[in-house]
Amino acid sequence: MLGIGDGLTYYLFLKLNKALLETMPHTQTPIDLRSDTFTTPCAAMRRAMADAEVGDDVFGEDPTVNRLQAMLAEQAGHEAGLFFPSGTQSNLVALLAHCQRGDEYIVGQNAHTYRYEAGGAAVLGSIQPQPIEHDADGTISLAKIEAAIKADDVHFAKSKLLALENTIGGKVISSDYIDSARELAVLHGLIFHLDGARVFNAAVAQQADIASITGKFDSVSICLSKGLGAPVGSVLVSSKAVIDEARRWRKMVGGGMRQAGVLAAAGLFALEHNVSRLQQDHEHAQLLVAGLSSIEGLTVIGGTAHTNMVFLSCDNGDGNAFLEFCKARGLLFTGDKVARLVLYKGISAEQVSSAIEIIGDYFDGF
Repeated sequence: MLGIGDGLTYYLFLKLNKALLETMPHTQTPIDLRSDTFTTPCAAMRRAMADAEVGDDVFGEDPTVNRLQAMLAEQAGHEAGLFFPSGTQSNLVALLAHCQRGDEYIVGQNAHTYRYEAGGAAVLGSIQPQPIEHDADGTISLAKIEAAIKADDVHFAKSKLLALENTIGGKVISSDYIDSARELAVLHGLIFHLDGARVFNAAVAQQADIASITGKFDSVSICLSKGLGAPVGSVLVSSKAVIDEARRWRKMVGGGMRQAGVLAAAGLFALEHNVSRLQQDHEHAQLLVAGLSSIEGLTVIGGTAHTNMVFLSCDNGDGNAFLEFCKARGLLFTGDKVARLVLYKGISAEQVSSAIEIIGDYFDGF
């Protein structure tokens, strides 16, 4: 694996090997680094889906769904699981199962459950969010969390739940922080929920068993359709009582599916085959950082990639021109002021090299 100090050597290597780079498919096939949601199922996963044994999951009779729910609940250190079409719905139902109208959940300002889920908890559950800004490492100050907890007073919403996210912005939340946050939640009688959309990335990065992370929470939403490579689906894990309540809410918000085993089979395949390979995505992110770190005019925010995400900014502030230049060359990513590039299953080391060359060409123009 290349380190940051090898960046200049690696970049010069790329520039001196134009003939090799011109054989790479970056001008024909887009290199899509917008999100790890752009993974596609491999042939073996598709076969597993086609061969799946199915039943009516609303009646609890789809054997493949039941197997997925039981497997992931056990791996995550919880009693039961419930399969959902999306992580957004899984997080929403967790909040609905835990909270009542007029309750409040404490959450990070940039957390997916607050910022990117269309205000569902407030709109559909009348659950008030109390957002708090994140620290640079992705955590939320425990002192600020404690200060935000409302007194038992008729003037205030009831502080009911503390929600964390791991990973967040590609950053792994440390075990020590989670322990401290849990202690605070228990002290104040708060339910402790995790948006674990990329929690397997966190576990692989820490070389840890997933239960060592997820087992500390009262409920966890785990996504299968990001780095794990399934086409759709998330599983909410918690106690049997919470999952029983969540099942009713899932039906109410339209998440009840029938012969969903064809989707659950993809999730099972992902859990059985695609967890350890997340390390490759992390290594590709580091490869990208190594190749970009010495480009004048470009800043790799934080100087590294913690898991599978790299964040960049242009020193001249013209991020939109940078984005459009790369898009025209077949390199896709999101953001303008801060660009986010996400590595995932299906992105090769050769494509990473092509991405470095495209980005380098933009800054060579200055």
